[in-house]
Amino acid sequence: MFDLQQKTPLDKIEDDLLLSRQVNLYLKRDDLIHREISGNKWRKLKYNLMAAREQGCGTLLTFGGAFSNHIAATAAAAREYGFKAIGIIRGDELHPASNPTLQHAHELGMLLKFVSREEYKRKNEEHYLDQLKREYDDFYLIPEGGSNTLAVKGCKEIVREIDVDFQVIVSAVGTGGTLAGLVCGLPGQATALGISVLKGAGYLQEEVGRLVNMNSNEKRADWEINHEYHLGGYARFNDKLIEFINQFKAKHSIQLDPVYTGKMMMGIYDLINHNYFEPNTTIVALHTGGLQGVEGYNKLNKYKIE
Repeated sequence: MFDLQQKTPLDKIEDDLLLSRQVNLYLKRDDLIHREISGNKWRKLKYNLMAAREQGCGTLLTFGGAFSNHIAATAAAAREYGFKAIGIIRGDELHPASNPTLQHAHELGMLLKFVSREEYKRKNEEHYLDQLKREYDDFYLIPEGGSNTLAVKGCKEIVREIDVDFQVIVSAVGTGGTLAGLVCGLPGQATALGISVLKGAGYLQEEVGRLVNMNSNEKRADWEINHEYHLGGYARFNDKLIEFINQFKAKHSIQLDPVYTGKMMMGIYDLINHNYFEPNTTIVALHTGGLQGVEGYNKLNKYKIE
């Protein structure tokens, strides 16, 4: 019932920089996996939806910010597979001027509960979760960003679909579940590189390591996280990033988003330009989707993503 995913394409990226540095770059197009349950969000949700159904839970409850790809994907998945959905949202109340992400989640039937930043920080506290259970009866809990052991299991499947020999696989990192899944699925001598989109996120090293250890029987040292391309923090951007996104689309006909994939690809190009990768390295970058956020970005900013 939930195994709707098809093998997503692997597009080879061609341009002069890659040719001059003798690097092969492919983009794993998980943005094409589903019309609304986009990219890594479908991978993370797949086994959680199965578990919710097996446990007899008719309601999904999760957490996210106002522009959250995870909130949008969970609302869409709940609508498609017959669950009720509750989103605990860090931010302002829903109103006519709210961003398209929250408006769409609401239209899909998700009940939105808006809380202060102070209350939101309690999202992992047992007492707070018990309070939510008293308020909403029983529900299946999906953590912020969807990252848990079942999410790692889903993201591990990405690697199986890659039919080229590669040395490095790269993903943007928010909560760490996608990178952990890629690490657990790595073949041979390949390594995984995460590009953090968060400022001051040194804790991600421990979190990804925890998720990897929970899903792997061996110690893994074949991955790392780069913290140089967050541009000041989550959902922060500058004109250089937007220019890169627009130029990349004009050249390759592939849309990137400003929160995750734009920063990841700009980081990869910068690393290639500075000879970070050995000649003849084959890199696979994961397009994690999240393109629903482009509309919200364009609504708020003058320099548009085309």
